[in-house]
Amino acid sequence: MLWKTFRWAFAVTAVGLVGGVLYDGWAALGIVAILAVLEISLSFDNAVINAGILKKLNAFWQRIFLTVGILIAVFGMRLLFPVVIVSVSARLAPQEAVHLALTDKDRYQELVTDAHPSIAAFGGMFLLMIFLDFILEDRETKWLGRVERPLARLGRIDMLSVCVALVVLLVTSMTFATQAHQHGGHHADKAQTVLISGVAGLVTYLVVHGLSGFFESRLAGEESDEEDGEAAGGRSGLALAGRAAFFTFLYLEVLDASFSFDGVIGAFAVTNDIVLMALGLGIGAMYVRSLTVYLVRQGTLDDYVYLEHGAHYAIGALAAVLLVSIRYEVNDIVTGLIGVTLIGAAFWSSVRYNRATAG
Repeated sequence: MLWKTFRWAFAVTAVGLVGGVLYDGWAALGIVAILAVLEISLSFDNAVINAGILKKLNAFWQRIFLTVGILIAVFGMRLLFPVVIVSVSARLAPQEAVHLALTDKDRYQELVTDAHPSIAAFGGMFLLMIFLDFILEDRETKWLGRVERPLARLGRIDMLSVCVALVVLLVTSMTFATQAHQHGGHHADKAQTVLISGVAGLVTYLVVHGLSGFFESRLAGEESDEEDGEAAGGRSGLALAGRAAFFTFLYLEVLDASFSFDGVIGAFAVTNDIVLMALGLGIGAMYVRSLTVYLVRQGTLDDYVYLEHGAHYAIGALAAVLLVSIRYEVNDIVTGLIGVTLIGAAFWSSVRYNRATAG
C-alpha cells in the first residue's frame, strides 16, 4: 500500500532532483531538496484536511485529485502563480513577467515580496473561514471540550463565522494602514489592497464551499429517495460524483492554493530562481497529495479521532500567521513547528483515547 500510493512521489523526486542538477549543477540538488522539505513541513496539516474532504469523493475523482490536481498544484501555484502576481501587481504583460523572472531574479523577488500583503490577506481569510466554520459547529467528538463546547453554542448564531472574519479583516487592514502611514507614501495604498484581497478570499470560500455543499446535499437527497427514505444508510455510503464532486474538487484546489501561499513566499528565503522553486515545491506538493490519498485509503482519520481537530487548529494558526505577516516577518520554521506540534498533540490524544476505549 505504501509503495503503491507514494510511487509517483518517488518518481517525481528523482526527476526533480536530476532536473535541478541538469539545470544549475550540483548546488541545485541541495536547494531543490530543502524546498521539498519546506513544502512538506508547512503542508502536513493540509494533507489531513484534504483527506477529510477527499474521502467523500468516488475513486474517479480521487484519481483526478492526484493527477490533474497535482498539475494544477505544481505548474499552477508553484510556477505560474508568482508570475501572475508579478504581472498584475507590476502591470506587466505575462511574457514580460516570465522574462523578468529568468533574467532579473532580484527584481522579480522584490515584486513578489511587494505583493505579499494581498496574497496573505486572501489566503489568510480563506483559511480563517475554514477554521471558524469547523470550531463553531457542534460536533459529537470534541478534542478541547472546555474551548469547543461554548464556541459550539455561539455557532448557533447565523453567519457568525462571516461576521468574525470581517471584523478580523477590518482590524488587520487598519493595523496595516497605521504602519503604512508611519512609513509614508510607498505603502499608502496597501491597506485598501489588503481589505479588497481579504474580502475576495472570504467570498471565494463562501462561493466554492457553498456550491460544493449544495450539490452534495442534492446528491444525498437523491440517494435517500432511491433507497425508500433510508437516509442514514444512503448518506453513509455516499461517494460524491458529477457536479458535487467537481465543486468539491475545486474547493480542494483553492484550499491547496491557500496553503501554498506561505510556502511560495518562504521559498524566496532559499532561492529566487523560479525553476528551482517549482521543482522543489512541486516535489513537496506531490508528497502532500500522496499522503492525503494514503490517509484516506488507510482510514486514518477514523482511527485517530482528534487528528482532524488538530489540523483545523493548525489551519487557524496558519491563518493568523498569514495575517500577522502582512506587517511582521514570521519565520517559516515557526509556522511549520506550530502545525506539526498541534497535529502531534492531536495524534497523541487520539492514541490515548483509543487505549482508554479499548480498555
